[in-house]
Order: sequence, then structure tokens, then C-alpha cells
Amino acid sequence: MDAKTERKVSFRGSEEFLDIEVKDPITHAAGYLGVREALKHTFKEMGVLRSMRTLLSMNQKDGFDCPSCAWPDPEHPSPVAEYCENGAKALGDEATTQQIGASFFQKKSVEELSQLTDYELNKFGRLVEPLVLKPSSVHYQPISWQDAFDLIASELKKLNNPDEAIFYTSGRSSNEAAFLYGMFARALGTNNLPDCSNMCHESSGVALGETLGIGKGSTTLEDLYEAEVILIVGQNPGTNHPRMLSALEKCKQNGGKVISINPLEESGLVNFKNPQNLGGWIGGGEDMADIHLPVNINQDIPLVKLILKKLVALEEEGKSVFDHAFIKKYTDGYEALIADLKNYNSEDLLSHTGVSEEKINDTVDLLANKSKIIVCWAMGLTQHKNGVENIREFINLLLLKGAIGKPNAGTCPVRGHSNVQGDRSVGIQHFVDKDMNARIKEHLGFTPPDHEGVDVVGTLKAMYEGKAKVFMCLGGNFLMAASDTEYTAKGIQNCDLTVQISTKLNRTHLITGKTALILPTIGRSEKDMKNGKPRHFTVENSMGRVKRSKGILKPAADTIMSEPEIIANMGHALFGEEHPMNWKSLSEDYELIRKQIDQVAKGFSKTEERSVGAGYYLPNNVRELDFSMLPNGKAQFTINKLPEHTLEKDEYMLMTIRSHDQFNTTIYGLDDRYRGVYNARRVVFMNVDDMKAIGINKLDIVDITSTYDGQVRTAHNFKIVPYNIPSGNLASYFPETNVLVPYNHFADKSKTPISKSVKVRLVKK
Repeated sequence: MDAKTERKVSFRGSEEFLDIEVKDPITHAAGYLGVREALKHTFKEMGVLRSMRTLLSMNQKDGFDCPSCAWPDPEHPSPVAEYCENGAKALGDEATTQQIGASFFQKKSVEELSQLTDYELNKFGRLVEPLVLKPSSVHYQPISWQDAFDLIASELKKLNNPDEAIFYTSGRSSNEAAFLYGMFARALGTNNLPDCSNMCHESSGVALGETLGIGKGSTTLEDLYEAEVILIVGQNPGTNHPRMLSALEKCKQNGGKVISINPLEESGLVNFKNPQNLGGWIGGGEDMADIHLPVNINQDIPLVKLILKKLVALEEEGKSVFDHAFIKKYTDGYEALIADLKNYNSEDLLSHTGVSEEKINDTVDLLANKSKIIVCWAMGLTQHKNGVENIREFINLLLLKGAIGKPNAGTCPVRGHSNVQGDRSVGIQHFVDKDMNARIKEHLGFTPPDHEGVDVVGTLKAMYEGKAKVFMCLGGNFLMAASDTEYTAKGIQNCDLTVQISTKLNRTHLITGKTALILPTIGRSEKDMKNGKPRHFTVENSMGRVKRSKGILKPAADTIMSEPEIIANMGHALFGEEHPMNWKSLSEDYELIRKQIDQVAKGFSKTEERSVGAGYYLPNNVRELDFSMLPNGKAQFTINKLPEHTLEKDEYMLMTIRSHDQFNTTIYGLDDRYRGVYNARRVVFMNVDDMKAIGINKLDIVDITSTYDGQVRTAHNFKIVPYNIPSGNLASYFPETNVLVPYNHFADKSKTPISKSVKVRLVKK
């Protein structure tokens, strides 16, 4: 193969159909079925005894943190099972006994592998030796660790400018690995540190920072137990964060109420059968959402404005609804907000929402008399052009009720990957933090760059335009996670070198730069040994608590290496012995890394000793009602506009969603039993009346197209599944539909992709 010849790889994989089966959606989450599926998956991947031993160590104080979501562990975890179905699947997926190495890739070319689905690629098993894909080849070949490090160093030294290198981070990495990775990039001279937060929760960070002074939530896990009202907005906890259902169950049992705001009514918010209780096996479970508001896609701002207008009307009738003492002492902008609400017509707002006024009135009646209110949200709020404003509008509601900085009340952005918040806390960010830079210079001995780097959107553009030469991924499946799949793939192929630090095979290993490296790493559940002694990592959960994580399994192979060790060895190969950071020592002793984190990262202190057991909370100004960093030293009310969505007569609003058998881009299986879809992923959920209006039937085949800036993008071969979704709205799984999301349409300020509100057409085949 000539070096200039392009590899004939598929950016999307197989688009063929399987034998789909559609049943009625299941009306409860977890229970016996959840336990059965969890054990079925782990037993198949790991074996029975190995599975049970490892599951009993997951999320325990002296065990390892779940490699799935970032939901916090309770102060006193259940000794029997402190994990959920998706956590068990994530463990089985990571700790599988299946392995692939050089002999596998000698038989299978990247061209051949790229024709498979993402589900099929993931099933091959653990990567167990470092591999290189040379420009003249379509087969990965073995490479020694030292040669791999030398190759990376050589390519980085060739760059005309450090900003020609980009370092992406997935949220699964430990604090130690993420910190070293961020310092490696800055020591090179770039802030090109995009991360998965850019694609998911960046809107949360921006909105919370602007209004409350910190880009994190303000609640603890225990706050949910005795909240009076919990709003679950744009989120499906039954699939994405199942352990959250246990906290909601405690809230319900303590007399609290749950309000679900989402276009789809998800099973986990209908009924929860807790498998840790006898009632979860033989009883009827706990009914969850007291009120479900099936709002149209991205019409949350009209919904909240209408609720606020109705609450204001109650105030004007002389009822005590708002916490005026709190508003006066801690907030700024109240009068402007109330004045702005008068500019909106209630009937127009109601029309936007698609929700019955009766349900909205029930919501208003409930909120009017309560003050311990928590708002939980996920990507259903963040991944829109107005994602930042969506969140700010809900914060307006909390501020009016004085439901900030007090027990059992506040903000709860529910993060996805298990340490995505920790990555950001220890310095994975593309923007410049002058205070952190000063600490780096003082304690680490080098001067970091003082200019902003690229986020994910900037990364896509830089690679596509040929301005990025080296692209490295610390975990993740960048191609399938990012928007605009075709554009992203072509950009990756423009790079001279791409590097993947990974546990499992995914499509980003197949769509590569001219030269590509796979560097296999240990998993969260595996022992990290050095000189016969075990080492531990630290992670931060979505509520700001830092704790230890220590695996118990023998690593998949002796030829794999931990993430901190990989990064430190890269640092040693590039910078040598004379660099102020002693990279070789850092690769061996993680305590040295934690000492540097304490010196450089805001809020970390005595981490080595404080991270034991349940760990410790990082400082949070909202919990202290300290808004001194904001204008006038107060929390900010904000004025937010209505979303602007102009649909043509034949257009629908599509939101991308997960199936029950996946976590982010990792596909564990082909069933979505909560929604009643089996053995298929290429489906579109559609309102029955909309189907009748255009003469389309159940399981008819369509292509989905989106048109932005005159460019038509197409996702091929999807089957229609009738579903209880508001008219004019569609839902379909990612990453298959990421191809429809334009790279250059994103949330204002945060640049989060518009993956939850894509204008599309259906083309019947």
C-alpha cells in the first residue's frame, strides 16, 4: 500500500438491519429483571466467581469506583450490592476475559474492522499490547513501549508550534492521570485540552458559574433524601444513572414529591423496584413521578416562564410564595426578572410547551408551598443552542424560592462519565486560569502557556483544516462521541499521528491519522502494582467528593500499563531528565502526583490522607452562601429568551438518546427493554398521529436528513417505532444519529453540540 493511498475505511460501520422485535414499554425499572440482566452480562464476560467477588468490591470504601457514571456513593454503602445494572455491565465490559493483540490485527485489517458495528467492535475484548499502524499499512503491528514513547516525542518535536498538538480527555480517567496529562500539554506549550465535558455538561458549568459562582452542583447525595420536591429535567435516570433511583425512593418515602420534565415518559420515573429490598422482588415497587410534564423538545424555558408567571400571580394575590428575605440578602436582578416576565403571554407560553395547563397548575400548586427544592438535569437541558439559558431559567426558580445553599435544596447537574468532574477539577480545561498558572510556575517550575486552547468544536475545525498534526485521546471514542461524524472523521485523517490510550477497541482506532498508536491501559477494576506494592487512584463524583479507588483484579496482561505511567513515560521521553517535573518518579509514585495536585488544583488539600473511606468534599461556595466572586457579591437572576426554532412543514425536532444497553458510546447490547425495542438500534420513535398524517406505518424504513447552512446530512436506514412522544418530536439513538448534528451549530457560550434539538426530515424508502 502506497503511503499516499487512503485507507478504505467506513466512518459509520454497518447500516444493515437486524430482526427487530417491538413490545410495549416496561412500566418499572430495575427489580428482578435488572438483577438478572446485570448478572447475565457479567457472568458471560467474567465468569461467575470472578464476577461476584468483583461486584462486591465496586463502590465500596476500600474498593474501586464504578467505571460507569459519576453518581456518588452513600456514606454507608450496602455491603451486598452498591451498584446498578449499568454499573455491572460496565464492569463486565471492562473486565472481560476476551483479549486482542497483534495476532488479531494481523488477521483483520482496519478496513475490514471498520465495516462492523460499534457493538461488534466492542465485543472483541481487551487490548493487551501496544500497537502501531504505519502509513503504508492497513494492519496494526506490535511496537515496544519505549519505541511508542519515542515516536510520540519525535512527532511532537517536529511541530512548528505546540498548538499543532491536541490532547483530548474522556471522563473515565483518574485524577492522577488527568493531572499529569494536563501538565504534559502545558509543559509542551499548549492549552489544547478539549474534553468530554465540552460535548455534554459545558452548558451546566457556564450557567452555574455565571449565576452562582461555581461550575458544579450545590447538593450532596443526602440532600435528596429529605427534599420536598425534586425536579428531574431532561434526564432518564433509570437507564443513565440507575443508582439515583434509590435516592429518589428515599425522598418519596420521606414524603417528598418528584416532578419529571421530559418529552418521553421514562420507565425509571414511572416505577422503581429496588432490588436491595424484598418489595423490589415481590412487591409493586415505588411509584416515582407524581407529575410528568411531557414538554416539547427544548421548550423548557417557556415552561419555566409560565410556572414563574403563575407563581408571581399567587404573590400578587397576597400569598407568600417567594423567599423575599433570601432574595434581598443574597441575589441581584429580582426586579428585572419580574418585569421581564410581564412581556410574555401565558397562552403563547403554554402553546410552546405542548403540556396541559392542568398539569402545569398542579406543578405550580406544589412548588408554591415548598422551599426544599432540588433541580436535577442532564443533557436534555445542555445540548441545545440555548443550553446555558435553559439551566439559568431553572436557577431563577430556585433563587426565587430561596432553594439554594440550604439543606435538601439546590442544583444537581447529573454528570455522565465516572470522573468527568474530577478531570476538570485537576486542570483539564482549554481556557486559561491565571491563578492556576501561577501555582504551576511556583510549584512545578515551568511557565504554562497564557493563551486559550481549543475545545471540542475548535478541535474538529483545526483537524479538518489541517492545523492539527498530533491528536491524542486519553480514553473515550472521540469519533463517535463528537458531532458531525463525517466531518470529524475527515479531520482525524488529516493528522500525522493519532494516539489512543484505551482498554477496548472502538471506531476511533480505525479512523486514524497517517500513523496511529494504540496504548493499552489497565481498567478501574484492576490492580495497579509497582515493585510488588499496590497503588491507588483518586476520583471525584458528581457532587464534589474526592475518594480513593483501588482495583482488585489481576490486570488483563503484563504488557499493559496504567494511564499515569503511560503519560509520565511520554513526559520523560519528550522532556528528558532536565525538566523541572521529574516524570520518571511520577510514573512510579502516585503519592508524588497527589502532592502536586494539592499544590496546583484549587480546593485539593492533604488528598493522600483525606481521600480514605468516604473521602472529602472540595470547597463549594454555594453551600456556604458565598457569592463574593459575582457582580455585587450576589447570586444572579438572569433574563433568558425563548428558544428560536422555525420548522418547515415537513420538518421534525429530533433528540438523540441512549438505549438501555449502552453507556455513552459503548454499546453493551442491542435491547432497549424499557422502551420495548429488542435486537435493534436503527429506530426512530415517532408520535402515532404524526405517522398517520404522512402515511407511514410501524417499522417502515426511512432515511433521516438534516439541512443546515445549505448542507444536507443523512443517517441511513431507520425503522419507525410508534411511541408516546409529543407531536412534531422524534427520538433516535446516538452515536448512529450524530452524523446529523452539524459541527458548527452549538450552544451559545458553551459550544455544546445541539444533539438534543436537531431539525430533521424523514425520507421514506
